[in-house]
Amino acid sequence: MRDQVTPYLVFEGKAKEALHFYQELFGAEIVRVQTFGEADYPTPPEASELIMYAQLKKGGLEILFSDGFPGQSVTIGSNISLAVELESDQEIESIYEKLRQNGKTVMELQDTFWGARFAKVQDSFGVIWDLNYQKS
Repeated sequence: MRDQVTPYLVFEGKAKEALHFYQELFGAEIVRVQTFGEADYPTPPEASELIMYAQLKKGGLEILFSDGFPGQSVTIGSNISLAVELESDQEIESIYEKLRQNGKTVMELQDTFWGARFAKVQDSFGVIWDLNYQKS
């Protein structure tokens, strides 16, 4: 596992506004922005300009942003997950299985269009985890 857990903030249609607010607040750099329309993901036309993934960095500070998947409702308080970058298939499978015991699978462990294995799991304490293993 990498050395950092990264907060992943979800905003219902306001990710771009929040991204620019936090960029100015922290004097950070917007490293990457991808809209749903730019992704290889089935997206309704009205969601094509919404942010699927954005990354803000300054030194050791990193925050991820999204508008959430089309049709996903966002509730303040549960609009944050913790993103963990893992280092092997075995590690992501092990952590995924342990988190989903007495928890809830939000997105099954699967290969993605961005070249990673990914899963989203809510653990037994209600914490949502984004597990990512970027393949070489």
